[in-house]
Amino acid sequence: MRHLYLTLISFLIITITQAQNQPWQGKFEPIDQMIAPPNTYRTASGAPGKDYWQQQANYKIKVILNEKNNTISGEETITYFNNSPDDLSYLWLQLEQNVNKKGNEDFGSFSNNIKDSITTRQMQFLTRTIDFPAGYSIKSIQDSDGKNMKSMVNNTMMKVALNTVLKSGTSTSFSIAWSYPITDRSMYLLSREGYEYFPEDDNTVYLIAHWFPRMAVYNDTEGWQNKQFQKLGEFALEFGDYEVEITVPEDHIVAATGTLQNSDAVLTKTQRSRLENAKKSFQEPVMIITREEALTNEKNKASKQKTWKFNATNVRDFAFASSRKFIWDAQAVKLPTNTVMAMSFYPSEGLPVWKEESTKAVKHALEVYSEATFDYPYPVAISVNTSNIGMEFPMISFNGGRPKNGKISDAAKQSMIGTIIHEVGHNWFPMIVSSDERKWMWMDEGLNTFLHQRTVAERYPSFNSTTPKSIVPFMSGDKNILRPIMTTSDTELLNQFGNNFYIKPTVGLQMLRNSIIGKELFDEAFKEYANRWKYKHPNPSDLFRTLEDATATNLNWFLRGWFFTTDHVDMELSEVKWFKVYEKDSNIEDQNKRKKVKITAQGKNTNSEAKDFSNGPEVITMTTTPDNAYGEFLSRLNDTEIRKQLVDKNIYEVTIKNIGGLVMPVTIEWVYTDGSTEIDRLPAEIWRTNEYEIKKTFIKAKEVRKVNLDPNFEFADTDTTNDSFPKEETKSEFENFKNKKTGK
Repeated sequence: MRHLYLTLISFLIITITQAQNQPWQGKFEPIDQMIAPPNTYRTASGAPGKDYWQQQANYKIKVILNEKNNTISGEETITYFNNSPDDLSYLWLQLEQNVNKKGNEDFGSFSNNIKDSITTRQMQFLTRTIDFPAGYSIKSIQDSDGKNMKSMVNNTMMKVALNTVLKSGTSTSFSIAWSYPITDRSMYLLSREGYEYFPEDDNTVYLIAHWFPRMAVYNDTEGWQNKQFQKLGEFALEFGDYEVEITVPEDHIVAATGTLQNSDAVLTKTQRSRLENAKKSFQEPVMIITREEALTNEKNKASKQKTWKFNATNVRDFAFASSRKFIWDAQAVKLPTNTVMAMSFYPSEGLPVWKEESTKAVKHALEVYSEATFDYPYPVAISVNTSNIGMEFPMISFNGGRPKNGKISDAAKQSMIGTIIHEVGHNWFPMIVSSDERKWMWMDEGLNTFLHQRTVAERYPSFNSTTPKSIVPFMSGDKNILRPIMTTSDTELLNQFGNNFYIKPTVGLQMLRNSIIGKELFDEAFKEYANRWKYKHPNPSDLFRTLEDATATNLNWFLRGWFFTTDHVDMELSEVKWFKVYEKDSNIEDQNKRKKVKITAQGKNTNSEAKDFSNGPEVITMTTTPDNAYGEFLSRLNDTEIRKQLVDKNIYEVTIKNIGGLVMPVTIEWVYTDGSTEIDRLPAEIWRTNEYEIKKTFIKAKEVRKVNLDPNFEFADTDTTNDSFPKEETKSEFENFKNKKTGK
């Protein structure tokens, strides 16, 4: 017996210990165990810590674009500053151009389904029937003393062994010579850069991006971020200063990251004069190169070359576009702390819509994003027209949207303008608030889409924009294949990519701003996050902690459900009970008879569950509170006064069930018999004691005809058929009732 007793005690101790070691996963529990813990680098408030550090990489690059054979070759010197507490014996560089090499591990991974009917272009994507050269030729890597450095290429990453260990707090310089064939963008799927050929006039527009070997990020959370580039997950990059010389055919116009240093050598006197005028034109763009001038330029190909020189300070990347086809317009945008030049470059094929809308869209993005975060700090913001793409880089973006024979549909125009706003907006996220796109793409795409949609809503109110309704079809999907937002981009299913990294985070932020935290408080917190982490590398935990720190709002329930699970919102208004209180001396039996309700001694309805209000209210008898109910309290409530306040009032007990799993605030609309309406709002904490069902009692002076949940569709409820009581009344019947009451 004693042995059995000891065994039982031991079992209980083990069971209790195991239970204590298993984190409770209730919807309102902290998410501390799900995110990186704070430390001296990243604080518990979400701000950079006192020991926060990040590396820096400065570049001096000379590059030549060869139009005859569509190649690019360059030499660069990288000065790398080791601000980390670690000594480094090797460095990792990114070689994204290798992603297009045949045999690359990513080859064919995006679309590998063959059909009985398939276009030749789709077959090219699948099989690479027409082969094309791609990838870097690394000609040399040398240290500052001219000594060769050993290197090893693994797909899109290159490891460079240092001849001397790079000590903490020191820097090193080394040089790389390289070249690669520029890719025809029509040849492969998800083309982010390359060239676009125009057969009619035998000319080309070059979009040159992730074109030079670049330093990978080394940080406090994972060391080297040397995850392979697989096309979907984009870039993690260090900030630095750039001096870039770009040699192109003499008749080409170059748009690039940074400030042009030698306009006297590359622009005509007329072009320079127009550019100066544009710096003072705040109302409309000034044409720097007109359509007629661009068409004339297309007709002859120069045999000589010229070099454009650009400088850029404190940027994390550099890109440029080059063509003799470019029309160019520019306009000044006045922000509270500086003036920015908004510019657009486009071929004549983009007319007239690009002349009418592109620079205007750049201006709108600069103004709204600056107001929401911090003033755009760079001197220029450029939009370049191309086909089938939207891609961002510091100060410059490549944007699709092109009319056919000068005409464009309203939907295509909206898409074009939205693309420009979105890609210009990426200057904030992630070009300045520099999150790791390769690991946490939602941190740049989601936050940027949130402000992109805000810009559309404020500056283009007639356009379609993302709302909580936008995410309902996705969140209603099969849970066996859905992924949480907190999923890295290259492990995401392609058909979920846009919803999970763009739309769902956007809707989540809209909910926080409009319905959970409130606009004023949320906007301050969002701005706090942007300013804390500009020119730095934030992680998800830094965003989450900042939002709570700057709002004094417990968001664990929301962050856990919305970002870490695939649960959805489905609240069911399962029951509404109607009660009334009568004076003690009233004839309750007569009242009950009149209302046809059988009341028990406890005042409960013994009839079957009411499906509407046709049976009238149940009667509540309020008795005097006995003294022993007060315990040790000596004071007493005024029972008579309480009865008096409730007499003839309508008391409604509402029962709501959580069907979808996600808890959310509860918004209740009361539709009264006189046609008027009223809204009550309950915080999400109403679910704290029961995550599956809640009951709430309300007192109303008027009689209720109908009760609705989430009448403005703020919380992406996936099933609206269970959001009303009574359920039988259709929307049209309700509208007819309202019209009758209001005399319409």
